[in-house]
Amino acid sequence: MPPSSDTVLWDRDDAVATITLNRPRARNALTAEMKDALLEAVGLAAAEAAIRAVVLTGTGEAFCAGQDLREHADVLASGGEPTATVRRHYNPIITTIMTMPKPVIAAVNGTAAGAGASLALACDFRIAARRASLLMAFARVGLGADSGASWTLQRLAGAARAAELLMLAEPVDAEQARGAGLFTAVVPDDEAGPRAAELARQLAAGPTAAYAGIKAQLLYSATHGLAESLENEARVQAELGATADHQAATLAFVNRQRPVFRGS
Repeated sequence: MPPSSDTVLWDRDDAVATITLNRPRARNALTAEMKDALLEAVGLAAAEAAIRAVVLTGTGEAFCAGQDLREHADVLASGGEPTATVRRHYNPIITTIMTMPKPVIAAVNGTAAGAGASLALACDFRIAARRASLLMAFARVGLGADSGASWTLQRLAGAARAAELLMLAEPVDAEQARGAGLFTAVVPDDEAGPRAAELARQLAAGPTAAYAGIKAQLLYSATHGLAESLENEARVQAELGATADHQAATLAFVNRQRPVFRGS
């Protein structure tokens, strides 16, 4: 079943699922209800075998402004734990995006700030509108990074650039972000969604079992040494070598045919 909240929209076109953050008047800032729905949506996308690629985007002119600070202020005023949402929502959302065995493409249609920027960085690809920008806004409200930004940002842009972006908390425009390795591509404003959907369809028709293996290898090697990573590569290759996709693709190559991948 698709998410039950209208703050997160769900659409499926054949093997591609599109998850859309839908609070355009609030620049898609994340409320508790919205985060519950987003966690439900990414979980569904990860679990449904027929879905072979996922697009994450926002409505309006912003991708996601991060945490809804009005709701956050209400939690502070009520004496509640303001950062409980990190473990309850953000950590499982990011973990699901980064570990799901299929490609995830962020169509960054506008500003991505705070946890919204972290959502984009957790995806495998980021197709950005020219008007898009990234703002690691955490320090502006006296907080450290969350939603995986301390992990993803330095792996994409390097440790020095990550420290600069997190501590200075200044916006980075689309071309600067692309130059730093944070965006995959920058396209005209009205093409971010269509280009992301095109890439998703391309990936969905590809060797998705191999993509899953590659995602798992990258995560593993980011925290393990060379010898362990080599052994993990051998293990994953052994698993993928037994798939029908590998055998069919090898035969297609030998016969000079176009392979058809079924994800198994």
